Amino acid sequence: MERIAVIDFETTGISPSSSCRATEIAVVILEQGRIVERYQSLMNAGVRVPPFIEQLTGISNAMLRTAPPAEKVMNEVNEFVGITPLLAHNAAFDQKFWDFELGRIKRTRLQNFACSLLLARRLMPAAPNHKLGTLTTFAQLPHTGQAHRAMADAEMAANLTAHLAQELRQKHGLRELSHDLLVSLQKVPAAKINEHLKRHRGF
Repeated sequence: MERIAVIDFETTGISPSSSCRATEIAVVILEQGRIVERYQSLMNAGVRVPPFIEQLTGISNAMLRTAPPAEKVMNEVNEFVGITPLLAHNAAFDQKFWDFELGRIKRTRLQNFACSLLLARRLMPAAPNHKLGTLTTFAQLPHTGQAHRAMADAEMAANLTAHLAQELRQKHGLRELSHDLLVSLQKVPAAKINEHLKRHRGF
């Protein structure tokens, strides 16, 4: 499978705005089922972290006071990702913050997002639920660190994506996998997934 940039944000809330911003970002580059590059940074956007978010993530206001400015981090991470296709677990959330933070540095996203949450709902229907930690345990993948920290979650999402790619090869007979295929699969109703995959088999 082609290179994919798997991203995860930690934030002060659920919808980006002048008072709800990103506090941390991590990106791992997944290539041929392996993580080959990493980027991680806290980011100071000049907003306060609510107490319940600090308790959830462990990211404190004191930590952010010494973190680099959000604009600097987003310039760096945008250069790091380039035009590599993007993926996140619950991508609707991360895409909002990626687009918002990029917009603040006058940049525009050029590539689509794939979503490992939507893919897992279709390819791992037997899982108890489709939270990242649950799927990691269910698939017997490594827990890579503290949940709700960006690098640990990005690595778990990358490992899950590699697992899903293996499932597509072994259980569904796909020879070639692409980011575009993942994006198309996540839009297919679960009941029609096998029918959809038949059209993509390499025979």
